[in-house]
Amino acid sequence: MKKEITPADILPYATYAKERKERRAAIAALKKDRRVAVGPHATFYFENYDTMFQQIHEMLHIEKGGDEQVADELRAYNPLIPQGNELVATVMFEIEDPVRRDAFLRQITWVEKHLYIDVGGEHVMGEAELDVERTKADGKTSSVHFVHFRFTPEQIAKFRDPAVPVMAVVGHENYHHMAMLPPATRQALAKDFA
Repeated sequence: MKKEITPADILPYATYAKERKERRAAIAALKKDRRVAVGPHATFYFENYDTMFQQIHEMLHIEKGGDEQVADELRAYNPLIPQGNELVATVMFEIEDPVRRDAFLRQITWVEKHLYIDVGGEHVMGEAELDVERTKADGKTSSVHFVHFRFTPEQIAKFRDPAVPVMAVVGHENYHHMAMLPPATRQALAKDFA
């Protein structure tokens, strides 16, 4: 399992542009089993090498920053590739109406401290990326959080056991929801442990 994207892995702009449509379709199919809706507004998008490879190439394609942009994209997205003992998720709170979204994000202050994976009753607490502060001084949190869930070997074994229930959870007092991970999602995510 690859755990880092290097400059040597980056496709030439013309190559990616030619393959973009097929690559986007392939990654959409892959992401289907890596997405878990938790309640009405939260979604856990579980990342891996392939999703980050695609994200970097999309950023390079859209922004056209060339070689100068590559280092920045690698620095931004490599930390979101699982390292063998963890799951990594982009957790998004999605509300289309900007007024409702603003009010909601002010009600879930420090939500990043209340994200976890429940593995048979054991909580694998999320650890938010520390690149920027996601909750502002006025209490408004970001609509996007990057979170690592680091597992012990025993928790990984339980995660792989289909008899053990596994849930993605937002345990904030103002937004408490959980969702069972379906078998296809568990099979996809189990590959992140290597």
